[in-house]
Amino acid sequence: MKTLIQTPTNDLKNSIEFYSKLKFNIISDKDPVLVSDGKAFIQINPDRYARAGIKLFRSEWKEAVNELSKLAKVVKTNDGFLLTDTSGMWIYLIETDTSFDLQISETSDSVLGNYMGIGLETPEVEKSKEIWSILGFERNDPKWPSFTNIDQVTITLYEPNSCPHLFFNPSLTYFNGPENLKVIDYIRQQNIPIAEEITYFNPNNEVDNIIIKDPGGLGFFLFND
Repeated sequence: MKTLIQTPTNDLKNSIEFYSKLKFNIISDKDPVLVSDGKAFIQINPDRYARAGIKLFRSEWKEAVNELSKLAKVVKTNDGFLLTDTSGMWIYLIETDTSFDLQISETSDSVLGNYMGIGLETPEVEKSKEIWSILGFERNDPKWPSFTNIDQVTITLYEPNSCPHLFFNPSLTYFNGPENLKVIDYIRQQNIPIAEEITYFNPNNEVDNIIIKDPGGLGFFLFND
Protein backbone atom coordinates (compact mmCIF):
# COMPACT_ATOMS: atom_id res chain seq x y z
CA MET A 1 0.00 0.00 0.00
CA LYS A 2 1.46 3.32 -1.10
CA THR A 3 -1.64 5.50 -0.86
CA LEU A 4 -3.15 7.03 2.27
CA ILE A 5 -6.01 9.45 2.88
CA GLN A 6 -4.91 12.18 5.28
CA THR A 7 -7.06 14.02 7.78
CA PRO A 8 -5.73 16.69 10.15
CA THR A 9 -6.70 17.05 13.79
CA ASN A 10 -6.38 19.56 16.59
CA ASP A 11 -6.99 16.83 19.17
CA LEU A 12 -5.69 13.35 18.42
CA LYS A 13 -7.76 11.76 21.19
CA ASN A 14 -11.00 13.20 19.82
CA SER A 15 -10.21 12.01 16.29
CA ILE A 16 -9.38 8.48 17.42
CA GLU A 17 -12.58 8.42 19.48
CA PHE A 18 -14.58 9.54 16.41
CA TYR A 19 -13.26 6.66 14.32
CA SER A 20 -13.62 4.20 17.18
CA LYS A 21 -17.32 5.04 17.42
CA LEU A 22 -17.63 4.27 13.72
CA LYS A 23 -15.96 0.88 14.31
CA PHE A 24 -12.86 1.68 12.28
CA ASN A 25 -9.87 -0.46 13.14
CA ILE A 26 -7.17 1.53 14.94
CA ILE A 27 -4.14 0.15 13.13
CA SER A 28 -1.66 2.41 14.92
CA ASP A 29 -2.14 5.04 17.62
CA LYS A 30 1.42 6.35 17.21
CA ASP A 31 3.09 8.23 14.37
CA PRO A 32 1.78 7.58 11.82
CA VAL A 33 -1.67 7.22 13.39
CA LEU A 34 -3.65 4.97 11.03
CA VAL A 35 -7.28 3.86 11.02
CA SER A 36 -9.19 1.81 8.49
CA ASP A 37 -12.56 0.28 7.68
CA GLY A 38 -10.80 -2.36 5.60
CA LYS A 39 -10.97 -0.38 2.36
CA ALA A 40 -10.26 3.24 3.31
CA PHE A 41 -6.89 3.76 5.02
CA ILE A 42 -6.69 7.09 6.83
CA GLN A 43 -3.74 8.79 8.50
CA ILE A 44 -4.78 11.13 11.30
CA ASN A 45 -2.08 13.79 11.30
CA PRO A 46 -1.74 16.19 14.27
CA ASP A 47 0.88 18.30 12.49
CA ARG A 48 -0.37 21.90 12.46
CA TYR A 49 0.42 22.21 8.76
CA ALA A 50 -1.47 19.05 7.76
CA ARG A 51 -4.52 19.36 5.53
CA ALA A 52 -7.19 16.93 4.37
CA GLY A 53 -6.05 15.20 1.21
CA ILE A 54 -4.26 12.21 -0.20
CA LYS A 55 -0.66 11.02 0.24
CA LEU A 56 1.03 9.10 -2.57
CA PHE A 57 4.35 7.37 -1.88
CA ARG A 58 6.95 6.66 -4.57
CA SER A 59 10.75 6.49 -4.65
CA GLU A 60 10.85 9.55 -6.93
CA TRP A 61 8.32 11.89 -8.52
CA LYS A 62 10.55 13.88 -10.90
CA GLU A 63 8.99 12.69 -14.17
CA ALA A 64 5.43 13.08 -12.90
CA VAL A 65 6.20 16.52 -11.44
CA ASN A 66 7.49 17.71 -14.81
CA GLU A 67 4.10 16.85 -16.34
CA LEU A 68 2.07 18.09 -13.38
CA SER A 69 3.83 21.47 -13.45
CA LYS A 70 2.16 22.15 -16.82
CA LEU A 71 -1.25 21.88 -15.16
CA ALA A 72 -0.83 23.05 -11.57
CA LYS A 73 1.49 24.82 -9.16
CA VAL A 74 3.77 22.18 -7.60
CA VAL A 75 5.52 23.09 -4.34
CA LYS A 76 8.73 21.40 -3.14
CA THR A 77 8.50 20.05 0.41
CA ASN A 78 10.97 18.43 2.79
CA ASP A 79 9.93 14.93 1.74
CA GLY A 80 8.66 15.42 -1.81
CA PHE A 81 6.11 17.69 -3.42
CA LEU A 82 2.69 19.21 -2.84
CA LEU A 83 -0.05 20.34 -5.20
CA THR A 84 -3.82 20.56 -5.44
CA ASP A 85 -6.11 19.37 -8.19
CA THR A 86 -8.83 21.71 -9.45
CA SER A 87 -11.11 20.76 -6.54
CA GLY A 88 -8.59 22.24 -4.13
CA MET A 89 -7.79 18.91 -2.47
CA TRP A 90 -4.20 18.68 -1.29
CA ILE A 91 -2.09 16.00 -2.94
CA TYR A 92 1.12 15.02 -1.15
CA LEU A 93 3.78 13.31 -3.28
CA ILE A 94 6.12 11.64 -0.81
CA GLU A 95 9.50 10.43 -2.06
CA THR A 96 10.38 7.26 -0.17
CA ASP A 97 10.91 3.55 -0.75
CA THR A 98 8.73 2.82 2.28
CA SER A 99 5.40 1.10 1.77
CA PHE A 100 2.71 0.22 4.31
CA ASP A 101 1.91 -3.44 4.90
CA LEU A 102 -1.84 -2.90 4.78
CA GLN A 103 -4.24 -5.44 3.33
CA ILE A 104 -7.38 -4.29 1.57
CA SER A 105 -10.54 -6.18 2.55
CA GLU A 106 -13.24 -7.35 0.17
CA THR A 107 -15.83 -5.45 2.21
CA SER A 108 -15.90 -2.34 4.38
CA ASP A 109 -15.99 -3.29 8.05
CA SER A 110 -17.10 -0.05 9.72
CA VAL A 111 -20.67 0.91 10.58
CA LEU A 112 -20.64 3.35 7.66
CA GLY A 113 -21.26 0.54 5.20
CA ASN A 114 -20.14 0.16 1.60
CA TYR A 115 -17.16 2.40 0.86
CA MET A 116 -16.99 3.70 -2.72
CA GLY A 117 -14.03 6.08 -2.66
CA ILE A 118 -13.26 9.80 -2.52
CA GLY A 119 -15.69 12.33 -3.98
CA LEU A 120 -14.42 15.67 -5.31
CA GLU A 121 -16.47 18.57 -6.66
CA THR A 122 -14.49 20.52 -9.23
CA PRO A 123 -15.13 23.34 -11.73
CA GLU A 124 -12.52 21.90 -14.12
CA VAL A 125 -13.21 18.21 -14.53
CA GLU A 126 -11.06 17.78 -17.64
CA LYS A 127 -7.97 19.24 -15.98
CA SER A 128 -8.55 17.11 -12.89
CA LYS A 129 -8.73 14.04 -15.13
CA GLU A 130 -5.30 14.88 -16.54
CA ILE A 131 -3.80 15.38 -13.09
CA TRP A 132 -5.09 12.09 -11.70
CA SER A 133 -4.00 10.25 -14.84
CA ILE A 134 -0.43 11.49 -14.40
CA LEU A 135 -0.58 10.31 -10.77
CA GLY A 136 -1.36 6.75 -11.87
CA PHE A 137 -5.15 6.69 -11.62
CA GLU A 138 -6.97 4.93 -14.47
CA ARG A 139 -10.59 5.42 -15.48
CA ASN A 140 -12.82 2.60 -14.17
CA ASP A 141 -16.13 3.63 -15.71
CA PRO A 142 -16.58 4.84 -19.32
CA LYS A 143 -19.75 6.76 -18.41
CA TRP A 144 -18.57 8.40 -15.19
CA PRO A 145 -15.39 10.35 -14.29
CA SER A 146 -14.18 7.83 -11.73
CA PHE A 147 -10.53 6.76 -11.48
CA THR A 148 -8.72 4.05 -9.49
CA ASN A 149 -5.04 3.46 -8.79
CA ILE A 150 -3.04 0.30 -8.06
CA ASP A 151 -3.96 0.50 -4.35
CA GLN A 152 -7.68 0.41 -5.27
CA VAL A 153 -8.14 4.00 -4.16
CA THR A 154 -10.94 5.57 -6.21
CA ILE A 155 -11.42 9.26 -7.04
CA THR A 156 -14.79 10.37 -8.44
CA LEU A 157 -15.20 13.84 -9.92
CA TYR A 158 -18.44 15.83 -9.77
CA GLU A 159 -19.36 18.75 -12.01
CA PRO A 160 -20.51 22.02 -10.41
CA ASN A 161 -24.21 22.14 -9.54
CA SER A 162 -24.63 18.37 -9.77
CA CYS A 163 -24.99 17.74 -6.01
CA PRO A 164 -27.88 19.53 -4.22
CA HIS A 165 -26.31 19.35 -0.75
CA LEU A 166 -23.23 20.41 1.18
CA PHE A 167 -19.98 19.24 -0.35
CA PHE A 168 -16.70 19.08 1.53
CA ASN A 169 -13.60 18.46 -0.58
CA PRO A 170 -12.54 15.73 -0.07
CA SER A 171 -15.37 13.48 1.15
CA LEU A 172 -15.47 9.72 1.52
CA THR A 173 -18.55 8.19 -0.08
CA TYR A 174 -20.59 5.28 1.25
CA PHE A 175 -23.53 3.80 -0.71
CA ASN A 176 -25.79 1.56 1.36
CA GLY A 177 -29.17 1.28 -0.36
CA PRO A 178 -32.05 0.76 2.11
CA GLU A 179 -29.55 -0.21 4.83
CA ASN A 180 -28.56 3.45 5.03
CA LEU A 181 -31.42 4.13 7.44
CA LYS A 182 -29.73 1.81 9.96
CA VAL A 183 -26.48 3.71 9.50
CA ILE A 184 -28.28 7.01 10.15
CA ASP A 185 -29.91 5.59 13.30
CA TYR A 186 -26.51 4.47 14.59
CA ILE A 187 -24.98 7.92 13.96
CA ARG A 188 -27.80 9.49 15.96
CA GLN A 189 -27.42 6.98 18.81
CA GLN A 190 -23.71 7.80 19.07
CA ASN A 191 -24.45 11.55 19.17
CA ILE A 192 -22.14 12.13 16.24
CA PRO A 193 -22.88 15.60 14.81
CA ILE A 194 -24.61 15.56 11.44
CA ALA A 195 -23.52 18.30 9.04
CA GLU A 196 -26.62 17.87 6.86
CA GLU A 197 -29.77 15.78 6.86
CA ILE A 198 -30.81 15.33 3.24
CA THR A 199 -34.44 14.95 2.13
CA TYR A 200 -33.99 16.21 -1.44
CA PHE A 201 -34.10 12.76 -3.06
CA ASN A 202 -36.95 11.38 -0.94
CA PRO A 203 -40.51 11.69 -2.33
CA ASN A 204 -41.88 11.83 1.23
CA ASN A 205 -39.40 14.50 2.35
CA GLU A 206 -37.81 12.07 4.81
CA VAL A 207 -34.15 11.99 5.82
CA ASP A 208 -32.55 9.07 4.01
CA ASN A 209 -29.08 10.51 3.34
CA ILE A 210 -26.73 12.38 5.67
CA ILE A 211 -23.33 14.03 5.66
CA ILE A 212 -20.95 14.00 8.61
CA LYS A 213 -17.41 15.31 9.16
CA ASP A 214 -14.55 14.07 11.27
CA PRO A 215 -12.86 16.50 13.72
CA GLY A 216 -10.37 17.53 11.02
CA GLY A 217 -13.03 18.41 8.45
CA LEU A 218 -12.87 15.27 6.28
CA GLY A 219 -16.38 14.70 4.92
CA PHE A 220 -18.43 11.50 4.76
CA PHE A 221 -21.38 11.04 2.41
CA LEU A 222 -23.69 8.34 3.83
CA PHE A 223 -26.15 7.80 1.00
CA ASN A 224 -28.82 5.26 0.02
CA ASP A 225 -27.62 4.85 -3.57
